[in-house]
Amino acid sequence: MPNKGRRVRRRDGQQEDEDDDDVPVKQMKLVNGSAPLCFDSPRDFFQSLISPVRLDEFFLQYWEQKPLVLHRSDPDLASYYSSLFQLSDVKQLCARGLRYATDLNVCRCVNGKKKVLNKAGKVKFSQLKKDLEERRATIQLHQPQRFKDELWRIQEQLESFFGSLVGSNVYITPQASQGLPPHYDDVEVLILQLEGQKHWRLYQPTVPLAREYSLEPEDRIGPPTHDFILQPGDLLYFPRGTIHQADTPAGVERSTHLTLSTYQNMSWGDFMLDVIPGCVFDCMKRDGEMRSGLPRNLLTAPSFGSDVNKRMSVFLRRLADALERSDHELRSTAMKRDFISHRLPPYLLDQAELEPAGKPPSLEDTVSLRFKEHLLLTVEPSQENTDEATELVVFVLHSLKNKREMHMMGTSDEEEEEDEEEVVSQFQGLRFPSSHLAALEQLLRVDRVPAAQLQLLQDEDKAGLLLGLWSEGLLQVCHTP
Repeated sequence: MPNKGRRVRRRDGQQEDEDDDDVPVKQMKLVNGSAPLCFDSPRDFFQSLISPVRLDEFFLQYWEQKPLVLHRSDPDLASYYSSLFQLSDVKQLCARGLRYATDLNVCRCVNGKKKVLNKAGKVKFSQLKKDLEERRATIQLHQPQRFKDELWRIQEQLESFFGSLVGSNVYITPQASQGLPPHYDDVEVLILQLEGQKHWRLYQPTVPLAREYSLEPEDRIGPPTHDFILQPGDLLYFPRGTIHQADTPAGVERSTHLTLSTYQNMSWGDFMLDVIPGCVFDCMKRDGEMRSGLPRNLLTAPSFGSDVNKRMSVFLRRLADALERSDHELRSTAMKRDFISHRLPPYLLDQAELEPAGKPPSLEDTVSLRFKEHLLLTVEPSQENTDEATELVVFVLHSLKNKREMHMMGTSDEEEEEDEEEVVSQFQGLRFPSSHLAALEQLLRVDRVPAAQLQLLQDEDKAGLLLGLWSEGLLQVCHTP
């Protein structure tokens, strides 16, 4: 998965060059009446994606363990896959003002090394076609779900299923050519073969479940554990850390495949980095020793020494014991906020559906949450600068206002500072006192709730909670007496 390190730039408004065809671009939708995949729920979708393998079999035998190759002879599925992205889509997108590096790379593997063939500025399709046909270069398009509605639909389902960001790239490689050298990634990878054929070789990981991307020289990786060719409609999965390389065989005009990637920085270690500070914060309230001062000049010492290690070990054992006794409520904040603020918005072609639905709720109504899969709760210390003791508050975070066209594109260094205030306000979410947590969890737990039965003592608090959620488009009245 590409890191969220850069943000796509706005179109510069210049006229297209004369040698580029002037192709009008609209939102690109699936032409077929119905997809061969099931979109009834995120779980049903993933099950249909990896069919005939069952979900329980996939996670017990393959997930984070070993590759899975699914060869299929399904004309309907092959046709659907080919509709997801084609070279003609690149031509249309060039008319929208794609830029090298930000939106697209042109590269080729030469003598075991990646050679980037990007030009400067805006991409011209005529140059891309020349690179593809004459220089046998690979086109790597970043995050095509920003432009293709069906990929938005697919990746929104996958983000809801995994509870993790899902990025994508499209690779178009001409015959007898290879785009990238052997390498491994820091993400779980799903490959969908869209058109043509792709020859894959997978190798034993040198760093299982790797946290970083890395190249691996071919003379160090040994023989492949898997050697096969994907056809249209086929699917490949492999865990992060799996060394791989792929080429288009001779005699095949070109290969197009879609790489879906997820679970970047989603390990237990990442979770610990997120939740342990909150546990220490809670423990310090009850443990006087943890509040005692550090030895003088500890921070300026060249090293901390064994005494400090022993003292830290005592505190960590107390923390572990408290977690075993369930004395601490684990609170994830940074990971939740990162996910909800960068994930795709709900798949809705009519954005008016995100507006508040129906009439404002009253205590006589029965209500239900909307877009539950796009809503998260966090319990955090209040950030208000007051003289009062720090208190915990509840934030309701959601992705309804996220911009699809920015998905997984990150923010460039020059834009980061100027956008900081906007980002903070956009993803601050709805804030409620901690006393509202039980009522919010009640709404998340069940399909519908009589408003009068919300787990809050005061009717005024119930009405305020309902109105706040309704105003954000997160709640609707489903029954009125």
